[in-house]
Amino acid sequence: MTSLLPAFVVVPALVATLVAMIPRIGAVAAGATALAGVVAAVALTLRVSADGPVDVALGGWAEPVGIALRADGLSAAFVLFTAVVVLVVTVFASGSSAARGTPFFWALSLALWSGLNAVYVAADLFNTYVALELVTVAAVGCVALGGRSAAAPALRYLLVAVAGSLWFLLAVGLLYARTGTLSLRLALDVLRDPTDDGALVATVLILATVGLALKSALVPLHAWLPPAHAGAPAAVSPLMSAVVIKASIFVLYRLWTSLPADAATTSLAVLVGAVGSVAVLWGSLAALRQARLKRVVAYSTVAQVGYFVLLLPLVVPALRPEADDAARAVAELAVQGTVAMVAAHALAKSAMFMAAGCLLHARGTDEIAALRGAVVTNPGAVLAFGVAGVALAGLPPALAFSGKWQLLTAVLESGQWWWLIALLGGGLLTAAYTVRVLAVFVAERETGTENTPVPVRMTAATLVTAVAAGIAGIASAGWLATTTVGVF
Repeated sequence: MTSLLPAFVVVPALVATLVAMIPRIGAVAAGATALAGVVAAVALTLRVSADGPVDVALGGWAEPVGIALRADGLSAAFVLFTAVVVLVVTVFASGSSAARGTPFFWALSLALWSGLNAVYVAADLFNTYVALELVTVAAVGCVALGGRSAAAPALRYLLVAVAGSLWFLLAVGLLYARTGTLSLRLALDVLRDPTDDGALVATVLILATVGLALKSALVPLHAWLPPAHAGAPAAVSPLMSAVVIKASIFVLYRLWTSLPADAATTSLAVLVGAVGSVAVLWGSLAALRQARLKRVVAYSTVAQVGYFVLLLPLVVPALRPEADDAARAVAELAVQGTVAMVAAHALAKSAMFMAAGCLLHARGTDEIAALRGAVVTNPGAVLAFGVAGVALAGLPPALAFSGKWQLLTAVLESGQWWWLIALLGGGLLTAAYTVRVLAVFVAERETGTENTPVPVRMTAATLVTAVAAGIAGIASAGWLATTTVGVF
């Protein structure tokens, strides 16, 4: 299994290079690689569950001299759901050249996947930074596949991502200047003694959080996301929403859970959680006001990012020197619940964007008012959108329900009851904008409306993903327990 860990990064990159040179084999090569990636991700998850984190020192050179890779429960979870999303999107994209934009989609999507896996298994901040930049370059290229109309959103995304990288790099430089290492594990050993590094840790977390918030579109730094996600080709939008923003979210989790905490970082975590609560409510209300289907789903992503940062105020108290077993139990519940929410969002948002892509293929537009009667002409896409929306709202047996249940339990046990407003209010608003769209889909179709048949594989991939989001909460307890292995 140790030899398998580098393959998560190397194999997609090599296949991307091959596909760039021979575009006609793109669909087959990407599909075979994605299927193998899912199998390997399952094997990695089982290995971490049974034996703990997997560590690899490339070339036999240990940290801080060599490049180290590490997969703990958090890494394995992100690697797994990313591989699943890549597989279903690959099937979806193979159904229509219009959904891909250009033949370069296959090479760019594989390069993107390689960068995401590199983020998840990097054991030091330098390689994390490099991997984030690979994700940015590939993601911007994917958005630009949408043609001339996507050029401005792609450029805006590039500028914002570069600005986020600058903030993150400042945090990395500051941490290196104090500790003399880019390894988080070695840096923690330095920062634990002496105990007067609280101001430095807080400054590092502020800089990194701002940079990663730019990349993940946390309100109020979200303006780039709706145009980029809505303007991208139909097969790119699910990747952008489901997995691309998860790279910066993952790094945010890794950084906050790897550094020591004190009163200042605890207050900072509460502030970030408050911003997340605003994002949940504001993004959901904005989704209710959109006239285009892809923008509804895009603003829904802005709202969901707010959920993801609610982890911080629940976890940070357990990282303080005086933390007791109760605080650590709350932190484990919060991590499990948040990872479930992140994975549920990946599946549900993939399905919703693919459903929007099916309807765009069928009607030639994603204007909601023009999609009346879609339940008759495109029942599969409508069913998938509805199931995914319900799953995202957190109704059982969806994976999002399991995640919210864990988070609600953590919130109540920690005494931080005020986060209930975002958790419960966001679920109701998610149901509201889903029902608003479905009401148009089931309305009587206008006469003379043209409808182009949608390839079966596109509808099938969309339905399978939506159903997976809707039932993945069943028997998820074992997998969720694995997500905290080696994290603390």
